[in-house]
Amino acid sequence: METKTIPDFHVEIDVQQQRPKGETACGDVFQSSIFREEGRTVLVLSDGIGHGIKASVLATLTSTMALKYTQLHTKPEVAAKFILEALPRSEEKESYATFTIIELEDDGHVRIVNYDNPCVLVIRNGVSIQPKEYKLAIKGEGNEGKVMLCKEFMARKEDRIIFMSDGIPQSGLGNKRFPMGWGMEQLEAFILNQVKRQPDISATKLSRKVINQALMNDDYSVKDDATSGVIYFREPRKFMLITGPPFYKIKDYDFVGRIKGFDGKKIICGGTTAEIIARELNLNVEIQHGNKNLEKLPPSATMSGFEMVTEGILTLGKVEEILETYDSDTRLGNTPPEEVVKLLLQHDSIDIIVGTRINWAHQDPDQPLELELRKFVIKRIVKILVHKFFKKVKVEYV
Repeated sequence: METKTIPDFHVEIDVQQQRPKGETACGDVFQSSIFREEGRTVLVLSDGIGHGIKASVLATLTSTMALKYTQLHTKPEVAAKFILEALPRSEEKESYATFTIIELEDDGHVRIVNYDNPCVLVIRNGVSIQPKEYKLAIKGEGNEGKVMLCKEFMARKEDRIIFMSDGIPQSGLGNKRFPMGWGMEQLEAFILNQVKRQPDISATKLSRKVINQALMNDDYSVKDDATSGVIYFREPRKFMLITGPPFYKIKDYDFVGRIKGFDGKKIICGGTTAEIIARELNLNVEIQHGNKNLEKLPPSATMSGFEMVTEGILTLGKVEEILETYDSDTRLGNTPPEEVVKLLLQHDSIDIIVGTRINWAHQDPDQPLELELRKFVIKRIVKILVHKFFKKVKVEYV
């Protein structure tokens, strides 16, 4: 059996959206799923015609079906037939939603299937490239003449893929500066300029710059739903979160050695854990005072070689809560849980070490419960990091 070679890059993905003022739902819908056993990640963006609740429902139906059929390896031309048949038709007999499907394989292979959404841009070495492209005719009666544009290529480190709904290139339509809309040519030039000015610009920053410029083009009130998505293949950033001391005290030395040898940023969530590491490394833990708005959480501390030291389970519980509700409108402050969230989101390859020692000397009947709670919260955090933020997470219980 042939073994795939896994390239040494992290895939950073970010999607930003804006909807017209007064609308409670976005008519563009983005969905994704990771299939670890197959080494695949599938992303789908659908744009329901018009805007508001109806457009959102149609886009949700389209993206859900597209995601499911792609998961089952259904041929795109067949999947598109089923999708279009499921959608209601307008008086002109046209389908009510468009879609872009992007498949990312762990070996770097990329396949993009695009039906009536704006062209997907691929940026390499500071210029826009044109990968192999072909057309697929959609099967079924009533779909004569309807085609999907498909691109396939092998991604390289520092490549970027930019996908979007038509609210982006059509922004500014009718105003003096862009009477015909922003347009793909000027949009592409804008993106290339951003990459030239900041070659390592993150997917998040680039997608926000695109959506913010579209918003400016429409005088800060978009006329149509607008979605900007960026995929960035880049050097992975490593991070370690340590919480809880190891089960056996005799393992403290090895436990600390594993942490000391980690090549990346590190934080500690737990006072007892910090004390053990400080003792073994002959370091001091210095409590940070001054921030009174800590939501009843103890203040964070500093220790040489670590980004921060926080309280344990309460902080992690708050971290899980913030990650669960996090979206493009979230603005993080400087409380310990928010600082932990910032660090988690800034990194890609995350190692979490969970100590399982119970301190029976305290004769605290709640300690076993606290350990189980810590495990539960960590599992929740890992699930969110992997499926919502596309992080690579490894958990080790010691």
